[in-house]
Amino acid sequence: MTIKSATGQPGLTYSKFKGLVASVCAFMKQRRMGLNDFIQRLATNAYTCKHVEVQSILNLSPPQDAELMNTNPSPPPSPTQQINLGPSSNPSAKPNDFHFLKVIGKGSFGKVLLARHRQDDRFYAVKVLQKKAILKKKEEKHIMSERNVLLKNVKHPFLVGLHYSFQTAGKLYFVLDYINGGELFYHLQRERCFLEPRARFYAAEIASALGYLHSLNIVYRDLKPENILLDSQGHVVLTDFGLCKENIEPNGTTSTFCGTPEYLAPEVLHKEPYDRTVDWWCLGAVLYEMLYGLPPFYSRNTAEMYDNILNKPVQLKPNISNAARHLLEGLLQKDRTKRLGCADDFMEIKNHVFFSPINWDELNSKKITPPFNPNVTGPNDLRHFDPEFTDEPVPNSIGCSPDSALVTASIKEAAEAFVGFSYAPSMDSYL
Repeated sequence: MTIKSATGQPGLTYSKFKGLVASVCAFMKQRRMGLNDFIQRLATNAYTCKHVEVQSILNLSPPQDAELMNTNPSPPPSPTQQINLGPSSNPSAKPNDFHFLKVIGKGSFGKVLLARHRQDDRFYAVKVLQKKAILKKKEEKHIMSERNVLLKNVKHPFLVGLHYSFQTAGKLYFVLDYINGGELFYHLQRERCFLEPRARFYAAEIASALGYLHSLNIVYRDLKPENILLDSQGHVVLTDFGLCKENIEPNGTTSTFCGTPEYLAPEVLHKEPYDRTVDWWCLGAVLYEMLYGLPPFYSRNTAEMYDNILNKPVQLKPNISNAARHLLEGLLQKDRTKRLGCADDFMEIKNHVFFSPINWDELNSKKITPPFNPNVTGPNDLRHFDPEFTDEPVPNSIGCSPDSALVTASIKEAAEAFVGFSYAPSMDSYL
């Protein structure tokens, strides 16, 4: 069978069409996979490992940054090793305070669920993480870093807010704002690309959020459409802070190899120290994807994609404005010392001619009407969540308190590794 084009000429054969669909599905699945899992799969593929670029990526030298994921793991936490961030402010919180309704997201260490609090009937997104899985992969520092960053998000309109956190013997619980306008990734999948005014609006709100994090000496490091949500009105909400790096001063650097393959900056691939400008590279990659439908250096062949990031000039088709072209060239500058944002960080992005239509005070006050309204009817409207998640049954163990699955020794280890995780804001945090 051959699928004919609009002109009646032969086009894709059925087999080629099936192959195209399979390729797109593979791309979507890869996009949802964390870099850790991705590298592990890469490392177990004998053919792929023979490629010189892949060998270079996998053969990481000892990092200057001790948090390098899965490459130079620290020894397992001992009974005396504690992550102590202070006493719990919310000791009474427990899983059966909530009625868990739907799975709305998944990750390496657990799930995100839509939950309604039994007492106040408010809806929350509750991120439930398995301590055992976190400890097995030596990721407790990243989880605690995510919690630390969430504590600082109460003052910015485009960052997801943490209401409180608590833990049981085997699980950690983040009680977060419930955002149901859908991932930017989901909307890009459906519409392929956005018109320039819509892309500008999202890029401005994202840049504002990144600028705020930078003002707190936090580098985000994992900007991608999957981590950018839309709220019920259509405003951006940045989420998932597991790869954030704290305490990076304006001229400070770090060297951890982390991120998502399509959005890795050249300096990260080169295993060189990098700074805040890594976030501006990612903003350029996301803006490019919003305008063109794919990341700027994307290839199904990962080694080829990495080579593109390192060596290939960014290709800009003529269907965008000169201002957009200039911005993308500045953000996707391979030399971080020449990249837009290297001198004056967010102010350089804010003052770029591409954003001249944006009134930043009105933007941050949410007085600009979003170009797209998700039109959700209420908290139970899940139309913008992937059925891959929402069709999954809610595990019975999610709402159990306390956990009974861990043996006594594991319970003790897990509990001591996450001392101080629980958090509840003081009342003036909401004022």
